[in-house]
Amino acid sequence: MKDLFSVSGKVAVVTGGSRGIGAMIARGFVENGAKTYITARKLEELQATAGQLSELGECIAIPSDLSTLEGIKAFTAELQERESRIDILVNNAGATWGEKIDDFPESGWDKVMDLNVKSPFFLVQQLLPALREAGDPQDPARVINISSINAYANPGMTNYSYSASKAAVVQMTRHLAADLVKDHINVNGIAPGLFPSKMTAFALEADEEGMGAAIPRGRIGTPEDAAGTAIYLCSRASAWVTGHTLLLDGGVLANAG
Repeated sequence: MKDLFSVSGKVAVVTGGSRGIGAMIARGFVENGAKTYITARKLEELQATAGQLSELGECIAIPSDLSTLEGIKAFTAELQERESRIDILVNNAGATWGEKIDDFPESGWDKVMDLNVKSPFFLVQQLLPALREAGDPQDPARVINISSINAYANPGMTNYSYSASKAAVVQMTRHLAADLVKDHINVNGIAPGLFPSKMTAFALEADEEGMGAAIPRGRIGTPEDAAGTAIYLCSRASAWVTGHTLLLDGGVLANAG
């Protein structure tokens, strides 16, 4: 039981790992002994995060553009040159777009759907050999897809493609889990509520204290909340859990009825 929540010695990949929830999860893995690859499009920011995390453990930065299949294949090819097995894949990279419905552009729809839905699917597809190699009956390989509470409730904003994409991620998680369980790969999701990130910065800058007070738990999410949930889903403790998306929202949706 003492190693029930251990990820030590595992190889992890976190997309969108240079900031926000991705960086929080990556730090949790690194500090707990997992060799962790992070990827993002902006090289300088990515290298800065990898440098900080490398002081805590093993963190490697690989820049990529995951919005296209070509970029996904280039990233996964480099990973597979370095690693024959991957124990953990966290599909966190994402985008959002806000525009009133009368003016919402096709480009805003396609950009969000490509990165939030298409990218996770093809990353799993391309990394299947390495995930299959890592999985075993007692401790399967893990995929975590990052969704959002916007998948479950009207966000009250004009981010139509974002909420639709995150709902698609929840269903994709179920579907992949059912198909890959036979390969000893568990697929689960996390649907975060309000955490500090680039996407939420505009709102938190205006009234972080007030927004935290409106959450039943009385605060916004912290790095420990994100990392702890991911570590549970990637450790022996969750080996019998697959196909589910955990709500990580401080009670917001439960309070909404």
